[in-house]
Amino acid sequence: MPRAAEVTGSACSPVLVARSRSAVSPCTRTTRSVACWPSRRCRSPPAVAAGAVAAVPVAVAPPVAADPRAAAVAVVAAVVGAAAVAEPPSRLGVGIGWRPEIDRTVARLPGVDWVEVIAENLHAHELPASLSDLRARGVPVLPHAVSLSLGGAEVLDTHRVEHLAAVAAALDAPMVSDHVCFVRAGGLDAGHLMPLPRTRTALDVLVANVTLAQSILGLPFALENIAAMLEWPDAEMSEAEFLGELTERTGCLLIVDVANLYANALNLGSDPVRFLDEIPLERIAYVHVAGGESIGGVYHDTHAHPVPPAVLELLGELRSRTVPPGALLERDDRYPTDGELAAELAAIRKVLDGS
Repeated sequence: MPRAAEVTGSACSPVLVARSRSAVSPCTRTTRSVACWPSRRCRSPPAVAAGAVAAVPVAVAPPVAADPRAAAVAVVAAVVGAAAVAEPPSRLGVGIGWRPEIDRTVARLPGVDWVEVIAENLHAHELPASLSDLRARGVPVLPHAVSLSLGGAEVLDTHRVEHLAAVAAALDAPMVSDHVCFVRAGGLDAGHLMPLPRTRTALDVLVANVTLAQSILGLPFALENIAAMLEWPDAEMSEAEFLGELTERTGCLLIVDVANLYANALNLGSDPVRFLDEIPLERIAYVHVAGGESIGGVYHDTHAHPVPPAVLELLGELRSRTVPPGALLERDDRYPTDGELAAELAAIRKVLDGS
């Protein structure tokens, strides 16, 4: 999961929604060891107390059940109809997140089969020269959005979807993606990718928005699991069940971010191995891999540190169940040397190849 889109230069989009990792929400949970993964003795994820949920400001309010929104869900379902089932790519290989700060590094790194770019950082009619060069070399460039707020209770902002579609067309991209989250409520931006309540009502809203977005995009659409600092109470299904039903009802694909699974295991006590056991493996488009750091007993998915061995172990856990079409290294800050990036890409490839 990329950092908040870093806006620099003329290639930045006016529809940007920032998602900063430098202003992380406070959390009192302590970091726990993940040694319990093999034995599956991890305790259940703690839920946020009801009082704490009531105190959340409108900027981070979750989707709510309301008659107008329920009616909108029904209208979208009736108008758009059943979504076509997207087919995962047959083979992507190992990729890296393209960022303006390392655009020339990406161009010269060995072992880069494809790249992913933050869609909100681009203008469809003014692509950076380094991206155009990659496309001319035949390197696939996949747009990854951060601002659609697909799980939000507000009506989907179709202008943002159209921007994503335009960027994809300019890059001749075979697919596009975003996240299972919301970022706006009450006309305000949360500044982060916020987790959804895992309820039927929230799933219905998400399905309606994803289905509408797919009708505009006209391309395979993949959605990523996020790292979270809290879980809403009264969950009606596990995260894997939530994502599984989402794929069944919309035909969308999944991006499995194993770094986010690692973060949630440490901060929420969730079981990443069980997640991998329960998700529909055949719907995986590709995998995200990234590093982070622990601060004050809380693990932060910074994308600014080396990939921990435990994250590569989770990639290996996934690889033991299925061969994902691709895996991508995300790095958004404190950029290391070319050699260090190349070594991380090689480590990812080694796991992906099963060697």
